[in-house]
Amino acid sequence: MAAQTRALTFSEATSSEAFAERFQASRNGKLAELIAAAVTHVHELIKEFRPSQDEWRKVLLFLTEVGHASDERRQEWVLLSDLIGASALVEEINSRRPKGATPNTIRGPFYRDNAPERAAGSSISIDGKGEPLAVSARVEDLDGLPITDAEVVTWQANAEGYYENQQPDLQPEHNLRGLFRTDAEGRLHYRSVVPAGYGVPSDGPVGRLLFEAGYPLHRPAHLHFVVRAKGFETITTHIYDSSDPHLGEDALFGVRPELVARFEPAEVGGQRGRAVELTFVMVRSRPGRAS
Repeated sequence: MAAQTRALTFSEATSSEAFAERFQASRNGKLAELIAAAVTHVHELIKEFRPSQDEWRKVLLFLTEVGHASDERRQEWVLLSDLIGASALVEEINSRRPKGATPNTIRGPFYRDNAPERAAGSSISIDGKGEPLAVSARVEDLDGLPITDAEVVTWQANAEGYYENQQPDLQPEHNLRGLFRTDAEGRLHYRSVVPAGYGVPSDGPVGRLLFEAGYPLHRPAHLHFVVRAKGFETITTHIYDSSDPHLGEDALFGVRPELVARFEPAEVGGQRGRAVELTFVMVRSRPGRAS
């Protein structure tokens, strides 16, 4: 009779090893290694903090609530990843660029992939509520040469700090969202309204937990952009208003010195408003990198 494999006895001292040894016959070594490493970290946290059964059930209840709070308009799991810095860390590891190139940041939870294409110089503010803002930008390569027909998607919060998909009953569909293309000189311009900074939503399980723990949930005022062009790495980034008092505590860890811009006083469409001029510097695609 064949000898039976002797398994480790599960105990506080052997918990991680007892779990990991079950993968010895796995045909997917990398996946098994990743799962075992994640479980080891969970076990170490449990051993360090020694939660009661009731406390652990609260952890499981929180994770359950995160799932229940996610739907086609709201992604609470993305929010959790963003607020703990996991999204920013993954982005940092995977999108390192040479000096002078525009750095990536995370997209955030309010991105939509169907922004309507708009004509140059038009306004993305459908309801017209807020202080007028004129945005002009140039897309270029590391040598300063213009990139023609680059696709630039933008979205932002309104003057009260809310995105259109947060207020489907109060804001028009696709308000403050648009897709533009650069001209022969790599330039584009459009009109909008000055965005407000805002607090990260605290009406869901993620926001409630971090608020109770005393974590700052501020997002400084910003514009979002995704810039795509054939043969270049896609840029996903923010541009932050230099006058915002919360630049030093962005809840999503997106602020970089090169992404902070001055929103200068200006006349916009015959009204007093502000204007910002931007430059996006793209890097040519390399094998295995997003283009």
